[in-house]
Amino acid sequence: MAKPRKFDLSSPWGRLAAHLDMTWRDHAFLRVWWTNASWISDEMVRSNQPWPFQIRAWGRRGIKTFVNLRGAGKQGNAEAFLQLERDACARAGIRHVDFTLNSRATPTAETLREAQALFSSIDYPALMHCKSGADRAGIGAVLYLHFRKGEPIDRAMRMLGLRYGHVKQGKTGVLDHFFESYLAHSRVSGLSLIEWADRHYDPEALKAEFQKKSKWWANILVDKILNRE
Repeated sequence: MAKPRKFDLSSPWGRLAAHLDMTWRDHAFLRVWWTNASWISDEMVRSNQPWPFQIRAWGRRGIKTFVNLRGAGKQGNAEAFLQLERDACARAGIRHVDFTLNSRATPTAETLREAQALFSSIDYPALMHCKSGADRAGIGAVLYLHFRKGEPIDRAMRMLGLRYGHVKQGKTGVLDHFFESYLAHSRVSGLSLIEWADRHYDPEALKAEFQKKSKWWANILVDKILNRE
């Protein structure tokens, strides 16, 4: 796999090349009008990957922090979408944070603690996003509502819903299985999410357990047709 290119955003041609790369390789042409954006509280928005002009618009609406749940890009290199996002945030005076979540693997206990710290430290109002705004934005929203707003997990799990494009029958359903496994254990133990993850949770075993339940048609839909990350 080729390494993502480093674009010279200081030149008109470099900026154009970055936009073209984002438009086609990251499928941004699908997200010009469809943003999958929702206010999930009085201070947090979830959405899909924004264009620079959308970042500027969110800044005018008062957003102070952008949380990129896609991480720093493949092989640790910033891809075009992220280079443009960081640049747009800097120009708009918006704080930018990279935080990696996975759509087909459950978070570690360390990731849960980092998420708790993240949502207690960023400036609000804030916006979090992944590529499509369905899966990683979904688990990010569950963790935000639980850690920041004190919602119980079973209620916050509405963030992993079909209305946002999340398909629980495919491989991305491992996120639902993660929370459902915690809820089943906590009804007996009374442990918090992080306590359970520290003491009783095996990410690889839980993922292997779910793979037996995922549906072939849903995997085709998510991986091939929707082309989700």
